[in-house]
Amino acid sequence: MNQIDLTGRRAVVTGGAQGFGRAIAQRFIASGARVALWDLDAALVAKTARELGPAAVAVQADVADPTAVEAARETTLETFGGIDILVNNAGIAGVNRTVWETELDEWRKVMRINLDGPFICCKAIVPVMLQQNYGRIVNIASIAGKEGNPNAAHYSASKAGVNPLTNSHGKELAHTPIAVNPVTPAAARTAIFEQMTEQHIQFMLSKIPRGRFVLVEELAAMVAWLASEDCGYATGAVFDLSGGRATY
Repeated sequence: MNQIDLTGRRAVVTGGAQGFGRAIAQRFIASGARVALWDLDAALVAKTARELGPAAVAVQADVADPTAVEAARETTLETFGGIDILVNNAGIAGVNRTVWETELDEWRKVMRINLDGPFICCKAIVPVMLQQNYGRIVNIASIAGKEGNPNAAHYSASKAGVNPLTNSHGKELAHTPIAVNPVTPAAARTAIFEQMTEQHIQFMLSKIPRGRFVLVEELAAMVAWLASEDCGYATGAVFDLSGGRATY
C-alpha cells in the first residue's frame, strides 16, 4: 500500500458502515486521519466504528434530512474540533425496473439519497471548511452516471447529477484552498448488490473491459489521494475508475 499522508485530518464519510464507505474510512485511518462514520444504520455503524478502532466514531445520520445532517455536523465538530474532509458516499441502487415500471416514490427515494444527500451535506459542511480555509470534498458518483444502465434509470440519473453538482461546486470554490472532485467507479461486490437482480449484475460485469468489478480498496486509494493535501490543484474534475468501461 502506497503511503498517503492524512495525519491530523478530520474526515466525514457518509454511508461509512460498510462497502465503499468502510474501505475509505479504513484507508483514511491508516493514513493518519480520524473519521466520523455517518450512517442511517445506528447498530451497524457503531459495530464498524468499534472494529476500526479509536480513530473512528459512529454518528447516526440520514443524509437526505437537513436537520439530521446539521445535528451530525455539530456532533462531529464537538468530537474533532473541525472537519477537513467530506466524502459523500451514501447511496442506494433502488429496484431494477424499466422506467415505465418504476414507481414515482421509488424514483424520488433514490434521488433523495444519491443526489439530495451530497448537496445537503456540502451545504452543511462547506461553511466550516471556508472558516478553516482548507477542505477536500470527494463525491462518489458512478460509471452508470456517464453511460446509463438499463433497468436502473433512477440510479443512473441520480449519479449523473452528482458530476455536474461537483463540477459547479468546484468552480464556486476554486478561489479557495478547498478541492471538490467526483469519482466514477464501476460497481463493486458490496451489500448494494443485494438490491440488484443477478441479470443486472452480470450486465454490469459484461461492460467492463478489465473483466472484473472494482475492489473497494482500489476506490479507497483514489479517494485518499483526492482527500490529501497533494491534491491541491485538481477541482471540479471527474476521476474515472471504471476498469476501461468509460468512453469519456
